[in-house]
Amino acid sequence: MTVTAPAPAPLVSDNPFRVPAFRLVWLARVAAVLGVQTQSAAVLWQVYEIARRGHGVAESALWLSLVGLVQFLPLFALTLPAGEAADRHDRKLVMGLCIAVEALCAAAFLGLAIHGSPPLWALLAVAAVFGASRAYLAPSSQALVPMLVSREALPRAIVANSLAFQVGAIAGPALGGLIVGVSVALAYGVALGLFVLAAVLVLCVRAHTKPVVQPGSRWALMVEGLSYVWRTKVVFGAISLDLVAVLLGGATLLVPVFAKDVLHVGPEGFGIMRAAFGAGALATALWLSRFPILRSGGAWMFGSVAVFGLGTVVFGLSTQLWLSAAALAVAGAADMISVNIRQTLIQIATPDSMRGRVSAVSMLFIGASNELGEFESGLAARFLGPVGAAVFGGLGSLATTGLWAWWFPDLRKADKLV
Repeated sequence: MTVTAPAPAPLVSDNPFRVPAFRLVWLARVAAVLGVQTQSAAVLWQVYEIARRGHGVAESALWLSLVGLVQFLPLFALTLPAGEAADRHDRKLVMGLCIAVEALCAAAFLGLAIHGSPPLWALLAVAAVFGASRAYLAPSSQALVPMLVSREALPRAIVANSLAFQVGAIAGPALGGLIVGVSVALAYGVALGLFVLAAVLVLCVRAHTKPVVQPGSRWALMVEGLSYVWRTKVVFGAISLDLVAVLLGGATLLVPVFAKDVLHVGPEGFGIMRAAFGAGALATALWLSRFPILRSGGAWMFGSVAVFGLGTVVFGLSTQLWLSAAALAVAGAADMISVNIRQTLIQIATPDSMRGRVSAVSMLFIGASNELGEFESGLAARFLGPVGAAVFGGLGSLATTGLWAWWFPDLRKADKLV
C-alpha cells in the first residue's frame, strides 16, 4: 500500500508575497481572470448582437441568460468529483490542466469568430466545455493557497487572491469592451494568450502541492465533504447567503441590454459599466489588504450584502451612465467585503484534508449564484423588462439579508477572522 507523505508546513510569513510559489500562483490568477473577463465580454456581446438580428430585446436577453446556464450545468454535475480530485491529486497540476482547457476553449471561440456569424448553439457548446473546466479549476485553486502560506498570512492571502480577481475583473471587461469595438476575434485571441501565460506560470510553481489522501472510496469522500458543510452552520450559512443574494441580484448579465437598448451608450459604455463593478471591488480589496477585517465578521458580511442589494436597485432605476457605473461600483465594493469574509471563514474552519471538497461545494454555490443568477436575470427581463428585473433582484437580495440573519444567528454573531 502506498502511503502519501504528509505535506510540509507552509513557509511562516505574515506577508504571502514573500512566498515565491504564492507569487507565481497570484500572477497566474491575474492572467487567467483577465482572460476569462475579456472572453466573457466578447461572448456576451457577440451572442446578444447575433440574437438581435432575428429577435427583440426580451428574447435576446433570454439568449444571454443561456450563456450562464450552459456554464452552470457542467459545474453542477462535476462539483463533487472535482472537489474529491482536488483532495486526491496534485492541486498545482489540476489547476494547470484546467487553465490549458480554458485556452483550448478560447481557441475554439476564436475559430468561430473568424467564421463570421457562427450559430448560437456553437457558442453555447464551447461555453459549456469552459464551464466544465471551471468546475475542476475552482476547488483546486482555492485549496492550493493555504498550502503555500502560513495561517497568519491566510487572511491577507485571501484578500490578495480577491485582489488578483478584481484586477482582471476591471481590466478584462474594459479591455474586452474596447477590443470588441474593433474585433471580436481579436478579443478571443487576447484571451487565448492570457490563458497560455497563466498555465505556464502555474506549472513553474515549486512547492509541495499534493494533499494527504484520506482513506475511503471516492463516493464516501464526496459525501463526507457535503456532510461537513451541512454540519458546520457558519460555513453553510455563509455560502448559502451568497448563493441566494447574488442569484437574485445578478444584474451584471443585463449590462449589454442596458448599454445597447436602455442607456444607448454602445460598446464603450458597456465596457465602462462592466469595469465599474470590478473597480469598486478593487478599491475595497486594496483597502482590505492594508486594513483587513479581523473582528465582527458576521455583521460586516450581512451589512455588505444589504448594500449590494441597494446598489443593484439603483442600477436598475438609473437613466444616466455615470449613476449606473457608480451603483455598480458600490455593489462591487460590497461584494468584495462579503467574498473576503466568506472565504476566510471557510478556509479557517476547514482542515486541509477536506479543503478541496469544501471549496468545491462553496464554488458550486458561487457558480450557481453567478450563472443561475444570470439566467434568472435574463428570464426576469423576459417578463419584467430589464429595469424591472434589476429592481426585483436588488429587493430580493435585501430580503435575503434579513431572512439569513434570522435563520443563522451563529453566522450573524461570528466575530474573529484569524
